[in-house]
Amino acid sequence: AAIAARVLLKSPIGPQKIGILDLDVHQGDGTAAILQNDAAICTVSIHGEKNYPFAKASSDLDIALADGSSDTIYLEALEEALRFLSKQGIQFLIYLAGADPFEGDRLGRLTLTSEGLALRDQRVMAFVKDKGIPIAIAMAGGYANPIEDTVRIHYQTIQIACAHQHTIGVSKPLSTS
Repeated sequence: AAIAARVLLKSPIGPQKIGILDLDVHQGDGTAAILQNDAAICTVSIHGEKNYPFAKASSDLDIALADGSSDTIYLEALEEALRFLSKQGIQFLIYLAGADPFEGDRLGRLTLTSEGLALRDQRVMAFVKDKGIPIAIAMAGGYANPIEDTVRIHYQTIQIACAHQHTIGVSKPLSTS
């Protein structure tokens, strides 16, 4: 995400400010560390408080959730994250859509349901629609057993994004030359 954001910022017709919303259950420590002093990129991570990595880097906003956090707690944290991003003046959002907050994930330690993850994705899509900004979505973590649960969650994210495609716009790739 950090490299993609930096490349995007180099485009003469690209955004001047980018948000990275990392909703993988593990903190986006690499992204946070790389972009720590980059005012053009705002990093937000919602992650498990006691989950790997144990030594956390500092994002622009970190929301650490206790083991066992449910849909309600998670979605409240997401609203806080979206309010924060709303104040940053971002013109593009990179969304890391983790499947590992799922209750059946063997490494996640949170208890989100498939329905809760669908609401998460719908709220992110509504946010970019409301702000009129483009979004890039990357599938992130997922270690459910059976693995089909992870695949189903990622597929659900793609379905929700496709359902919103007409409202958030689809654009051609930006030239970086």
